[in-house]
Order: sequence, then structure tokens, then C-alpha cells
Amino acid sequence: MAPVYPLAGLRVALGRRGHASDYARSLLTSLGAECEAKVDGEPDEHPALSWRRSGLMALTGRAGGAGRMCPLPLTACADGALAALSALGSGLRALPGSGAALMGVRARFAGLARQGALSPGGTCRLLACRDGELAINLARPDDWVMVPAWLECDCAPDWTDIAAHVSERGTADMLERARLLGLAAAASTTPRASPWLELNLLGMPRAPRPRRPDIARPLVIDLSSLWAGPLCGQLLRELGAHVIKVESAARPDGARRGPAAFFDLLNAGKASVQLDLDTPAGRDRLRELVDHADIVIEASRPRALRQMGIHAEDWLAGRSGRSWLSITGHGRQEPHAGWVAFGDDAGVGAGLSELMQRATGERLICGDAIGDPLTGLHAALAAWASWRAGGGHLLALSLDSVLRHCVSFGSPRSDDALHERYVRWTRVARSRRDITPAPLCFAPRSSARPLGADTAAVLSDLGRRAA
Repeated sequence: MAPVYPLAGLRVALGRRGHASDYARSLLTSLGAECEAKVDGEPDEHPALSWRRSGLMALTGRAGGAGRMCPLPLTACADGALAALSALGSGLRALPGSGAALMGVRARFAGLARQGALSPGGTCRLLACRDGELAINLARPDDWVMVPAWLECDCAPDWTDIAAHVSERGTADMLERARLLGLAAAASTTPRASPWLELNLLGMPRAPRPRRPDIARPLVIDLSSLWAGPLCGQLLRELGAHVIKVESAARPDGARRGPAAFFDLLNAGKASVQLDLDTPAGRDRLRELVDHADIVIEASRPRALRQMGIHAEDWLAGRSGRSWLSITGHGRQEPHAGWVAFGDDAGVGAGLSELMQRATGERLICGDAIGDPLTGLHAALAAWASWRAGGGHLLALSLDSVLRHCVSFGSPRSDDALHERYVRWTRVARSRRDITPAPLCFAPRSSARPLGADTAAVLSDLGRRAA
């Protein structure tokens, strides 16, 4: 049986120094790798310049006001996660700032702008309760239908009316009711550190794989949607994996309704399979696809797949060398497994809005769905590290845990230090008159496949393999 830590015994060299490289080393060390102490090359870009270059400064602050600096090296976490991933596999252009560029890319494609306590996408609002602050994210059309039940009153479906009702209620009560109704919500709290990954060796690993999968490309079944999971799948594809994107006929990936350029970025090059998961035949086809996979990416609440007869633990035990990647809002264990989260509210729950209020005196949403790209980058690192080590792992990441881990990295120890850094980093960011966006680590060479375009071909190939 291999060690639980997938990279135990592996030596990895990183050739830069600074916040991003330090973070990359911390991630690789947490996976068991030995990072060489000798560091060569130019230093990493200053986090303040990276924050501005990524577009996140333009997305943080009051509408009509100045863009705000986040006095935490969050973009260094994105660059560091990408650098760590690039060190484990070839194929990614991990140029300086290219990880951070992923954090602002959706807003760039969609033309979003900062809106203070309202997220750039307009679905998440930071609200003042009687005894604290709460973020509620009404990202799905059905969420607005649940608002009267959440507030226990007949209210108009607009933020002004919601804010008035919430101001009279306690934070804990509002949070509990939101979660019972399946709404994404989080209280604005003081940050606390958290491990970024829950890793369990539940299956039999194979021999470690080489850095480049020249002979055997891993087959990835991507069951995820929106941003974090698809980004993970696309990064694995860039590293050489064969990725099949599976969508429900009744509920395809909601990102298809957004900017086409953003959907293409995350999904171009993946085969597209559409299944009617409301039918026994559709669920059978799903189980067959999953059974052939080397890596499964899923971002649903655990009970959703269990209800279709797919259990990660049993799947890992069924064949050696497999890796199961689970992305959730708050974790796989109850009661957290039933809690919904999206990138913006997860940022609030991890303490970002609390820190921004301390630094700026303003109630702000930080960036655009900031938990999604950070989690997608970390998820790809976990999945590729597991595959290279021979698999056998259940890899559980949540938006909440990844963000808490990133927020704790390089966080100032006092409010005075936080404010001093905010002022100093703002000065650094504004010291450049013109600053060009950093290049992305990959670019789509084609459009994403139409929904279900490869269903027949993939299922036919599946039949040939079974025969």
C-alpha cells in the first residue's frame, strides 16, 4: 500500500522566489513532495501589481468609487497553485501572473464591474443583520422563489426589500433558514485557517506515472458545471488527459447560458455527452462511463450521486489506480455536505469581506466568484498529484476550505498591520500608469462542443471496450 501522501519521496524544483513560489512549495510539501531549497530566477511579481493586473482591483470596491486593494496575497495563491501543477506535468504555460489571470477572466468576458456589497455578477449581496452581516447568493432562478419562505413574509423580489427584512433578524437565524431551504449563504466572520484538501487512500494505487502521460492518457469523466470543476478538468486536459464532459439533459451546465468565450475557455477540447438522468437507461450509461474512468470530477452534494447508485468509496475499491475528486461548498461530511455555496458567498464566509471592511471601512464583495478559480486550480493539483502517484485517493476540496487556506497565507497579524499593508500595496498598485493583463496559461483552439455532440461516439466506444 502506497503512502497516503501522493508525492512522498518526489523531489520538485521551483525556480523563482516570492509569495507565489512560497505558496507553491507549501502545497507540494503538503502532498509529500520534497522541494529543493536552492532557488534561482527572477522574483515573483508583487501581489499588489498582480491584483491589479488580474483585473480583481477593478472588480472590488463601490460602484463609481476607486478600485480597492485586497491586502492578502490571493493572486499569489493562484499563481502558486499553477506553478505547483506545472512542476508535476508538462503542457501548461505557467507564466508569471497566468494563474491570477484566471481569477478575473469571467468578468472580463462578461463585462462585469464592481458593485460594492453586491457581487459583480449581481447574484450575491452582503446584507446587514441585527447582529452581524450575511451574504446570500441567489444564483439560480429558483432561488428567488424561495425568498418569501426564507424571510417568512411576502416581500418584493428585489434587494432593497430583502435588505430591509434581514436588518431586523439575527445572523444565525437567517443563516440556518437559508441552509435548510438549500440557499447559498454565509456569515461574514473573522478568518480562520483550514487545510485545503482532505485526502484519503481508499483504493489500491498502481506504480507511479511519469511526468508526461505519453503512453497512457488518463480518462477523466467531468461531471461538474459552472467554474471550479470545469477549470480543473480543462487544466488536466492541458496536461494530457482525455476529458469527457457529461451533462444532464434536464439540467445542462448553466455556464452555457453565459459568455460563450468563457464557456469555451473551460470546455473546449472536451468530448460532450448528454444523458437523461431521469431514466434508468441514462443512469446506467452514467455508471458505465464512470466505471471506465481513471479520474472522476464531481461537484455535487454527495447524496446526489449516491441516489443513482454511484458511491465514491466503492468505485475506488473496484479497480486500482483510480482517483475521485469531490468539490463541494462546505465539505462531504454532514451537516456541511448539504450546504450550498458559490464563489462569492464562500469568499464572505472565509473572512474576505470582514478583512476588507477592516482595511477600507467599507462593506465589500471581494473580486468575482473568487472561490471558484482558486478551488479549480487547487483541485487540478490534487487530481494530477494523485494520478501521478498511482491513484487510489478520495480527494475532497470545498470552496470554503480552499478559501480559508488562501486567506490564512500571509495574513497580517493585527488590524494595524492589515491597514498599513492595504495603504502600502495600494500605492504599489497605482505606481504603474499602464499595466497589461497577464497571459492565460491556456487558450481554446476551438469552440466547446455542442451539448451532447459526442454522446453516440463515446457510448459506442464504451461498448467496444466492454466487449
